[in-house]
Amino acid sequence: MFHLHSLVRCHALLPSIQLRRLFFSTGASASSSVATASPDPHFLVEYLVNTCGFSTDDASKVSKSLPRFRSTEKADAVLGFLRSQGLDGANLRKLITWIPSLLGCDVQTILAPKFNCLHELGLSESDAVNVVMLHPMILSLSVQNTLLPRLKFWESLFGSRDILLRNLRRCNRFMSTSIENVVRPNLNFLRDECGIPEDRVSRVIRRHPGFIVHNPESLRALVDRAEGIGIPPKSKMFLWILDVLHGVSREKFQVQVKLLHSFGWSNSDFTAAFKQRPTFLCHSTEILQRKIEFFIKDVELKPSEIANHPIVLAFSLEKRLIPRFQLMKILKSEGLWTSKIKLHSFFSLPGPKFFQSFVLPYKDKLPKTCVL
Repeated sequence: MFHLHSLVRCHALLPSIQLRRLFFSTGASASSSVATASPDPHFLVEYLVNTCGFSTDDASKVSKSLPRFRSTEKADAVLGFLRSQGLDGANLRKLITWIPSLLGCDVQTILAPKFNCLHELGLSESDAVNVVMLHPMILSLSVQNTLLPRLKFWESLFGSRDILLRNLRRCNRFMSTSIENVVRPNLNFLRDECGIPEDRVSRVIRRHPGFIVHNPESLRALVDRAEGIGIPPKSKMFLWILDVLHGVSREKFQVQVKLLHSFGWSNSDFTAAFKQRPTFLCHSTEILQRKIEFFIKDVELKPSEIANHPIVLAFSLEKRLIPRFQLMKILKSEGLWTSKIKLHSFFSLPGPKFFQSFVLPYKDKLPKTCVL
């Protein structure tokens, strides 16, 4: 009589077909025992280790969510199909960890139609893999009843298939959200109660689809916060402000406001800046403080000037603001700086325009090592 555990350890790297023979054969032919044999409790762990490259610990965790199947035929077919679609290695292990029940799926009726659907949308094999990894729930959705209707809805809301494909490739929340229970109620709320037309909402959603998939109660709370700050729904930046507030807790918001007050901003300064460029609040308090100090102490801008042109707070100190400030000092030392130059424009001009306006005209007088 042999010991199964010892046998498995001795054959840890055997291919799955041999494992099946080891675990399902009792001396008679393997095929005659598959229908009635009950697999060893450690079989699934060994199967995941040998076929997918799981560590023993990870395989043990995943195996607890797997059904006790009597044959690996279906699991082998699933793994073969997923590999044929470009899923392998770490991606394959992640997918099985997220959805262990995949190993019990029928390839032809469940998995293949979903990948066909993604390819018919216009996704390449590699893009389809990326989409599945970002939206693994796609593999759990009924193609006809849920997946296709959901894709058509988002394509309509985004306004084009290209935008749908772009967001599928980069965003990982919107496909898992219920249209009827979340998205439509949010759209109706913004349109009917806030007076924001759907085309304006669509413009924001095209860039940030995660915005409209908030829990409806959470969205109402964000609207209340924005209105409490003094931003009316009719403001063109209202939806962008809601998006920013979603990522900025009340506590962080209060800390940032207190910081800006300490630099001399009034409440009206803050509101004016927030209406124009709300994303400056997404910075950490430390980075925001460094930028304000730089503009006030080094550039000698007044706090109200920063508030009136908050776009300057969007740029990196090291990559944009400090190098341009060094150039400004050189231009001043050479007598090339005039009072007509607006500082906020100097710092916010796009690279090509900045080069044409402040570098090319003076290239003979600037050091060759000058950072641009």
